Amino acid sequence: MIIRKLFKFENAHIVRGCTSVKCRSSLHGHSYKVEVMFSSNYLDNGQMVYDFGLMKQHLKDLVEMFDHAVTIWSEDSKEYKADMQKHSARWVMLPVSPSAEQFSRVIFVMIERLMELTTTINGEKEVRLHSVRVHETDTGYAECFVEDAHNAQMGVIELEEIIPSQAVEDGFQDPLLWKKLLAKERFVNPSAV
Repeated sequence: MIIRKLFKFENAHIVRGCTSVKCRSSLHGHSYKVEVMFSSNYLDNGQMVYDFGLMKQHLKDLVEMFDHAVTIWSEDSKEYKADMQKHSARWVMLPVSPSAEQFSRVIFVMIERLMELTTTINGEKEVRLHSVRVHETDTGYAECFVEDAHNAQMGVIELEEIIPSQAVEDGFQDPLLWKKLLAKERFVNPSAV
């Protein structure tokens, strides 16, 4: 069975090297929709694959770290990176260009790490991140599966190379969330009442 949770965020970026002159040479923004899909052949004690309420915790913060932020490619010019960091409190530096395709891969890798570190305690069994779909417009999206997330030909994504600004980290429910994720600290879901 597959379940889906929809998230939304507003973000600005430049996608260097793309065909569209406007896209590769001008800062612009999108109203993104992100669909996160989980799969399992089992149901938990609440007869669910994974409680949607659990997604309002750290998972939501990871997706929404891009909200009202500028996403910067670490390979862009020093001047551009410095200007974006100077003029925006909320920014995220990525080791890959911020296309919809790469956003889907980045978000997949972040959620995958979170799920690996999360101890479930309500009978969840073999819950897997199935895919992450990132809609950049109403008519187009990119979807990442596990084989895409770890495809070196598409660019290696190491969490340690994703750098959120302090303002982004301060906006998390747990301001230490990113540091805990990088340190591979365990997370425990709350128990059922």
